[in-house]
Amino acid sequence: MTDDSIIQNLNALMTPSRLEWDPSSTADRQIRPVERKPTDPQACQSFKDEVLFQSWQIRSDVLNYCTGVALNPDDPDLVLKEVESAKERERVVDERLDPYSGRFIPREARTETLANIIRNERSVESIIRSRTWGLVTDRCGSSGEGWEEALNQWRASRES
Repeated sequence: MTDDSIIQNLNALMTPSRLEWDPSSTADRQIRPVERKPTDPQACQSFKDEVLFQSWQIRSDVLNYCTGVALNPDDPDLVLKEVESAKERERVVDERLDPYSGRFIPREARTETLANIIRNERSVESIIRSRTWGLVTDRCGSSGEGWEEALNQWRASRES
């Protein structure tokens, strides 16, 4: 979920104003930001349990699956990499004609490439969750726990 969709979801939790809009309220400049009405705690908790943590769990499951694939020792590219390496060792090159042709730059194995991608995705996911949790605690109030603690509590409550 992006910041925009999180904000839209959090705005949807707010109860509509009971007072009609007063056009004269725009006549004077407001120096201080208008105070937000507190969001209904039950609506916030419902949003966290049914929307936010659900989507985080799904993305965690996908990353865990991809990690399993990345760690799979049956890498089909491994044989190809070994063959390329053997060919490069046997190759005779006249470096006077092409000084760069004597260099052998081995290809990264598929598992290494996938592991790097997954590592990057986990870093990005952590940043997104931190920002999202900041928005949620800003609107819903903070119980003092971080997003990891809240997610782990949610997971524990689902298992019991």
